[in-house]
Amino acid sequence: LVLSLGEKLQQDSPQENGVQTNQYSAISPPASPVDQEQDGGFSTYFEEKVPIPNDANQAFSFRKLWAFTGPGFLMSIAYLDPGNIESDLQSGAKAGFKLLWVLLGATIIGLLLQRLAARLGVVTGMHLAEVCNRQYPTVPRIILWLMVELAIIGSDMQEVIGCAIALNLLSVGRIPLWAGVLITITDTFVFLFLDKYGLRKLEAFFGFLITVMAISFGYEYVLVKPDQGELLKGMFVPYCAGCGPVQLVQAVGIVGAVIMPHNIYLHSALVKSRDVDRKNKNDVKEANKYFFIESTIALFISFLINVFVVAVFAQAFYNKTNMDVNAECNMTGSPHTDLFPLNNATLEVDIYKGGVVLGCFFGPAALYIWAIGILAAGQSSTMTGTYSGQFVMEGFLNLRWSRFARVLLTRSIAITPTLLVAIFQDVQHLTGMNDFLNVLQSLQLPFALIPILTFTSLTSIMNDFANGLFWKISGGIVILAVCAINMYFVVVYITALNSVLLYVFAAFLSIAYLCFVIYLAWHCLIALGVSCLDFGSRVSNRPAVFIEEQSEYDT
Repeated sequence: LVLSLGEKLQQDSPQENGVQTNQYSAISPPASPVDQEQDGGFSTYFEEKVPIPNDANQAFSFRKLWAFTGPGFLMSIAYLDPGNIESDLQSGAKAGFKLLWVLLGATIIGLLLQRLAARLGVVTGMHLAEVCNRQYPTVPRIILWLMVELAIIGSDMQEVIGCAIALNLLSVGRIPLWAGVLITITDTFVFLFLDKYGLRKLEAFFGFLITVMAISFGYEYVLVKPDQGELLKGMFVPYCAGCGPVQLVQAVGIVGAVIMPHNIYLHSALVKSRDVDRKNKNDVKEANKYFFIESTIALFISFLINVFVVAVFAQAFYNKTNMDVNAECNMTGSPHTDLFPLNNATLEVDIYKGGVVLGCFFGPAALYIWAIGILAAGQSSTMTGTYSGQFVMEGFLNLRWSRFARVLLTRSIAITPTLLVAIFQDVQHLTGMNDFLNVLQSLQLPFALIPILTFTSLTSIMNDFANGLFWKISGGIVILAVCAINMYFVVVYITALNSVLLYVFAAFLSIAYLCFVIYLAWHCLIALGVSCLDFGSRVSNRPAVFIEEQSEYDT
């Protein structure tokens, strides 16, 4: 298998006089879709490139910004999936407006990480999985692929859960949860149908879904009328008065829900859909600028939508008890009164209960509009899982599947455990899976963040666009902080399970996990300039010709 993949890699890499060629890096991008079709292969890359208008005399052009608009908004969908929405509403219900500054900080960190991903794709013409394939040995590469696939499947499961719950709410319970899970299979065919109409139309469709979410959750925001003073205070004052362990865990959960590992791989691939002349340094620099502006706008919109959800539940349900909600639901004749026991425990909400309590307090319209927003969030997540899985599989394994086969595989794996829970358990267990899935994706974060910092810091790959000293230091600190925060979240989740068997199992897994993270960190430190650690590392910051010779040998 290794030899056959090596031969395939050698065939796919363009060479000149026996040496791989690339303007900015020591590694070559894969052949274009046209070349692949001529070779008789099946292309699952973007089969069209969006042309960039030539406004050479303008420092800033809205026409160019429009041409570059698309990848950032598709990337921002991961910041609006059902897992994020649930984290938002729980933050509002448990801490009020006090954790909005955490959401703001996590979004800014996410933007900086997405900047690195976009720059890698623009400068090298390859996405992160392809670069990993060419720089890491076989075993670490396979392990990385498996870890990222787990994150993608987890994201797809959250999309399935969100859609099933939304359909159940919209049908007033007539569509049972298991049926809602099965209905999500049709997402595959809807996505493939839209994909045939071209990249720009696909981007427009997902722009429409983001608009639906903005209108739905914006309606709830206007209906509830949150206190604007408290909202601004919570957003810009990094302090949480009177907060305890519950609020701390929720703050950590916000970071874990916002920053998703496979999204780094996705964004580095999506930017390849623009027709950028990588041989022209000014064109590459300009593309980096416009992609960063577009990503900033996209994440600002996703941040506003997340703020809408946090503010609604902070204003209406912070410090509410189960008895308060039970009484209100009884008065309005809600059929879901039994969800809230007659006790004075603090209200616990999820995306299902969130819709129910909105219906009890603000009328049926609030419930249905909430469900429409959740359905849009779930549907849009299909994009993240589908393209991420496609690029990751092609990049790490050099295997090219049709989109149909790829989506069918990912969705089948995601549906099976979700369907079993929906059939044999209740909605509480189904929504409770979101917590587990957030933990799963938190565990995978180092496998995206460490490689992206490693490769964007290598001059042998990025040349003049490699990270400077400031970005190396700040990027390292940010990634270390994010990984530490998420590890804390994982530890809290596992210790809450109260199972000795699980503790032992987790301990063994932790040893293997930490060894692999240390291996990746070793390569990263070398890329950051810690040359004393460079003994036998394949990932080196030496001149490009050395890496070229090494790549030929490895192939």
